[in-house]
Amino acid sequence: VLGVALIVSTLFVGGQWLLHQSIFRVQRVALTGEVHESSAQILSATNLNAHPAMIDLSAATLQRDLVVYPWIGSITLTKRWPNTVDLAVREVRAVAVAFNSQHVLQYVSAAGRDLGTAPLTTNMPTLVTTPTSLAPKTWPYGGIESSAALVASQLPVAFSSQVSELIVDTQGNVTLQLTTPIKFFLG
Repeated sequence: VLGVALIVSTLFVGGQWLLHQSIFRVQRVALTGEVHESSAQILSATNLNAHPAMIDLSAATLQRDLVVYPWIGSITLTKRWPNTVDLAVREVRAVAVAFNSQHVLQYVSAAGRDLGTAPLTTNMPTLVTTPTSLAPKTWPYGGIESSAALVASQLPVAFSSQVSELIVDTQGNVTLQLTTPIKFFLG
């Protein structure tokens, strides 16, 4: 029994040592789908530019490393042994815009996430909160008010250009203000 345990331990340690040798370290990364972040930023944030061992890579860890980039929604990691990694980035899309607490226009994702600064000339529906729901928060569209972003994400393309504002109250009720003088209340 002791001999078997010694052999298994030796094989395990030897296997770990072998898998951490330079031949099994990331030497090439094929990166696709990045638009808002540069390849250098992604490689640096994931530490892939430091040539980690292939065995130590996981999609979950890389996804956590990339959470600092709001446009990155998800990634797919494919390991091609002995030393190549394919990293496919899927970005979220902006469905609306909203003003932050400093009155700077920001892109907003379907989940209500602030994606960054948008030009004032952006032609997308604008999310608006009722004054009482905005008061205590710096970014209101991460809570119940994210229902406005969800509604914006579901608007048909032909119809979304006719929506000027999506007004959300503290209960999450959304009212659509059209470019014409018509309103729709979505309770």
